[in-house]
Amino acid sequence: MAAQRDRPVREPFLGNTHAPQRVPGRSRRTRRLLPTRVEADSTRAPEACRMTSPPSRPSRPSRSVVLMFPGTGVQHTRMAAGLYGHEPVFTESVDAVLDRLGTEGAAARRDWLVENPTVPLDADSRSAPLLFAVDYAMGRLVESWGVRPAAYLGHSMGEFVAAALAGVFRLEDAVRLLWERVLLQRRSPAGGMIAVAAAPDRLTGLLEDGVVIGAVNGPRNTVLSGPGAPLDATGRRLTANGLTWRRLATRTPYHSPALDSLVSPTEALIARFPRRPPRTTIYSAHTTRPLLPTEALSPRFWALQPTAPVLFAQTLDRVVGDGDRVLVEAGPAQSLATTARAHPAVRAGRSTVIATLPPRAAGPRADRDHVRAARDALVGGEVVHSGRLPVSRPVS
Repeated sequence: MAAQRDRPVREPFLGNTHAPQRVPGRSRRTRRLLPTRVEADSTRAPEACRMTSPPSRPSRPSRSVVLMFPGTGVQHTRMAAGLYGHEPVFTESVDAVLDRLGTEGAAARRDWLVENPTVPLDADSRSAPLLFAVDYAMGRLVESWGVRPAAYLGHSMGEFVAAALAGVFRLEDAVRLLWERVLLQRRSPAGGMIAVAAAPDRLTGLLEDGVVIGAVNGPRNTVLSGPGAPLDATGRRLTANGLTWRRLATRTPYHSPALDSLVSPTEALIARFPRRPPRTTIYSAHTTRPLLPTEALSPRFWALQPTAPVLFAQTLDRVVGDGDRVLVEAGPAQSLATTARAHPAVRAGRSTVIATLPPRAAGPRADRDHVRAARDALVGGEVVHSGRLPVSRPVS
């Protein structure tokens, strides 16, 4: 089953598949950005897995594969759950993460596999381990097909997934760091993040004290982060100025100074872990360029990362500027894939995008059909790329 090709799309609103809240919004400051049951198989490729290169331009052998890992805010009920117990590599990888968390991991797994979880997935104790586990397992699954990525690109927590896959951290250490942050965040002010369909400069004068730009995902695709009351007031200002915005599925003000208290204890913890330079290039959305060996080895770099803005748009520019790419989103919700499809390099056909999972929970069959379509595109010959290893075609 071959993945089909798609038409170019307009710049997305945060690459989110849920309808944004239309709120018919000014704040005192913006932060200066740093550079920074098994079901029958379907015989039709899922629409969301269709390729984005124009049909007139054949796939280029020079294209290299980049795996992209989404971050907090994209998690949803039963994300990728249709693969658990069905795809062995995926299942083993999820278990490798959650089993390291003992009873907490077992509780997270139970909530993940049911329609009505006891603890909602926007709670840190669920979103953090489950999103990390799904991203990590999807990366392992794609690589098990004989796909050798030239690079990784992670958004927020996705950058830690990339670091684990690239060998910067041992998996057990990455999971320990992840959970330590969950515990420390409980002492931080309650807050959240909102996505705004506007460029950062459009928000000048609209942000309340304590609210900062937490991520820049595209030309008109900005995320704000901060404590609860100031963030609510900022939302009202956005509404008054006619800007469209919506809340992300998180209760924590990631990528803001509200988490500064986490830096020192996590830096001390990371310093005790063995660290290595990445064996696969990691494009850091903190620095907007390939991660340097000195940065990969620095406890300070990783401790500061959750408090600094995510400059995904600028980093994606660098990724596709460094070569023609097959951009594969290895994670739920298609947020990064949707954003990447709007990039000029993809719309021009120089690079292309593959999503491995559906944009929202749609049942086990949808999960499996999307994985099958992605696998067929990457190893079945439709997309020619430089990351194909000479192995037998895997059976999913």
